[in-house]
Amino acid sequence: MKSFYPDQRLLMGPGPSDVHPRIREAMARPTLGHLDPDFQVLMEEIKGGLKALFQTANRMTYPVSAPGSAGMETCFVNLVEEGDKVIVVKNGVFGERMRQNVLRAGGEPVMVEFEWGTAPDLNVVDDALKANPDVKILAFVHAETSTGVRADAEGLCALARQHDCLTIVDAVTSLAGIPVKVDEWGIDAIYSGSQKCLSCTPGLSPVSFSEAALEKIRSRKSMVRSWFLDLTLVMDYWESEGGRSYHHTAPVNALYGLHESLVMLFEEGLEAAFERHRMAHDMLVAGLADMGLEMFVEESVRLPQLNAVAIPSGVDEAAVRSRMLNDHGIEIGAGLGPLAGKIWRIGLMGNSARPASVERCLKGLSASLAAGHNS
Repeated sequence: MKSFYPDQRLLMGPGPSDVHPRIREAMARPTLGHLDPDFQVLMEEIKGGLKALFQTANRMTYPVSAPGSAGMETCFVNLVEEGDKVIVVKNGVFGERMRQNVLRAGGEPVMVEFEWGTAPDLNVVDDALKANPDVKILAFVHAETSTGVRADAEGLCALARQHDCLTIVDAVTSLAGIPVKVDEWGIDAIYSGSQKCLSCTPGLSPVSFSEAALEKIRSRKSMVRSWFLDLTLVMDYWESEGGRSYHHTAPVNALYGLHESLVMLFEEGLEAAFERHRMAHDMLVAGLADMGLEMFVEESVRLPQLNAVAIPSGVDEAAVRSRMLNDHGIEIGAGLGPLAGKIWRIGLMGNSARPASVERCLKGLSASLAAGHNS
């Protein structure tokens, strides 16, 4: 075996996004033990930063030592018990993953489905809640990565409160790109990922749980169906005051990177970060329009950080993506499920949400389309 030196890519797909050099440098610092007092100070700072980012006072706010999919499973496996009825809103790939998590936790999923590329209709969700008065949880995706659609998280959480059920929210693509207001909106369990709008490497999943969610976990009648993700065990490592008890060997250097990403985010300011993502989106949309390309999602529910671009008729979309990668060193994403072959997904997340990156992406896409016409 020889050392691996990857080519430098511009990551403009659905994730991961470009990792900022400051974060790469932070991750190269000397490794500490996961129970080292200095590392415990860092853990507290990470928790404080995540609380500010999630806009919550929730004590149980911390990063799961695994990617966003494990954050998803952490929420479902802790909150869903055998026979619990869970309404799952599905308008893309990740609503289906929620359904799978409900089933594996022993729950009963009630699906409320919408056409891919559209936002959930609150009236339809309300009707489903009325039709299922015994529902325990409403689960939905705030920023659907497979379509580039933003759901009305505030409105959906308000419905859940009206019907006396908890909420589980997927914020993998939304956190640090658009506002996520856990306390104001009344979110009970939420998960995200380090590799998107936080400009960090993949492998960590920030989560947060309300007191109502923790009370449901404490009152479980059955054991959580995962040892590693069981919050009643993890609490003693991340939430314990004073000396922490060993639970697992935390990914120390990865957490250095997350800490640095939070430092950078608050240096910039949350509102400034949101505005940067919006401006990059506006620049991309204008450039695509100049090329004769259209957006797939209605403007009112578009995500600035994940852009679904309609593929023109007769274009070999895979060949365009291949030329983008091989000729220009730029990664963009393909469509999934029913949108395969119909859209490209262009990510403007974290360090990738900058004018220079948008300009390079537009030039690469234009050249790749032209090369297809000339071949």
